[in-house]
Amino acid sequence: MDGSRFVTAINCMDGRVQMPVLEWMRREYGADYVDMVTEAGPNRTLAEGQSSSDAISIRRRVEISVVKHASNVVAVVGHHDCAGNPAPAETQIKQIRASVEAVSSWGLRARVIGLWVDDQWNIHKVV
Repeated sequence: MDGSRFVTAINCMDGRVQMPVLEWMRREYGADYVDMVTEAGPNRTLAEGQSSSDAISIRRRVEISVVKHASNVVAVVGHHDCAGNPAPAETQIKQIRASVEAVSSWGLRARVIGLWVDDQWNIHKVV
C-alpha cells in the first residue's frame, strides 16, 4: 500500500448523498480516499437481515475495502428522501443503528459508525 488512508461508506446509490458523505468522511477522519459501497437504501437492507443477496454483496465489498485498503472506519448511511428506503427519518435512524450492530458483528478490524443525511444534506453522526 502507498501509505494512503482509506475509510469506507456503505452509502445509498443516490448521487445527492455521495459528495456530502465523501467530504465529511475525509474531513472527520483525515482520509485520502473514501471507498463507496453503494446500494439503494442500504440501512434498510442491512437492518432487515444479513442473508439476502444484497446484504451478502455489501459485506463482500466492505471486506475488500477493510482488508485490501486497510480502511479503519466503516459508515452506514441513511438519508432524507431516499427512493430505495422511503421510511421516515425516525425509522431510518433505527435501521442505521441496527445496521451498525450488524456490520460490527462481521468482526472487521474497523470502527463502525452510523450517519444520517438530512434534508439540507448535512451529516449527523447517530452511532
